[in-house]
Amino acid sequence: MKMYILIRESVPLGHAVLAAARASLAAYLKFRDSDEVAQWLSGPFYKVVCKVTDEQFARAREVEDHVVLTESALDGAEVALAIKPREEWPKAFKFFKLYR
Repeated sequence: MKMYILIRESVPLGHAVLAAARASLAAYLKFRDSDEVAQWLSGPFYKVVCKVTDEQFARAREVEDHVVLTESALDGAEVALAIKPREEWPKAFKFFKLYR
């Protein structure tokens, strides 16, 4: 089980770090009563943070059970997407660039 957190590549580093932290918490709070989150929390609760293009971000929004984070300091821009933990992921997720 793992949670994906996607950060737009255009987001400045300082905002990206904050967005990743907020995204993890936002997804947990939104989905905390789900079986998937209970299972995720019972084992090593992996999170994968990736830097994505605007096109990848838009496609990932099509995946069910996600939370979109905005940043008021960036005029309300959508900066991150956190997706509820799950076992199986769309193939495209394997090719997202890890945030380093």
